[in-house]
Amino acid sequence: MKSTNYMKLEFMSRSVNEGFARMAAAAFLMQLDPTLEELGDIKTAVSEAVTNAIVHAYPDGLGKIRLQGKIFEDHSVEFTVRDYGCGIADIAQARTPLFTTGGEERSGMGFTIMESFTDKLRVRSRPGKGTTVTFLRKIELREKK
Repeated sequence: MKSTNYMKLEFMSRSVNEGFARMAAAAFLMQLDPTLEELGDIKTAVSEAVTNAIVHAYPDGLGKIRLQGKIFEDHSVEFTVRDYGCGIADIAQARTPLFTTGGEERSGMGFTIMESFTDKLRVRSRPGKGTTVTFLRKIELREKK
């Protein structure tokens, strides 16, 4: 499928940048004229992916996170969140609801939330090399008034 537009951002794994990533994704998505529900779902999924990278990828310091977005001819959008941190040893376990390596204050629901707000979710990771989370969401085409 051919993309019609894309964007790429890179930022430090500071918690203040979660909101930046969320709003950047929302601004990029606006060209598809999403409903408030679609917009909220995408913002939540991006927020979860970026928060996971901030909390889990760099436990002993700061690193970089890359957010990419693509819009396709079929009115779908794909976002990819990539870190270059410690990676995930067992992706299946990490995707299990309530599993977390982030301590008692973390819910362990990040991947479950991302799955519930997207049409397709893919997680790739290599220990010591980082993690890439990619999700796709079809945005309903609405008639222009």
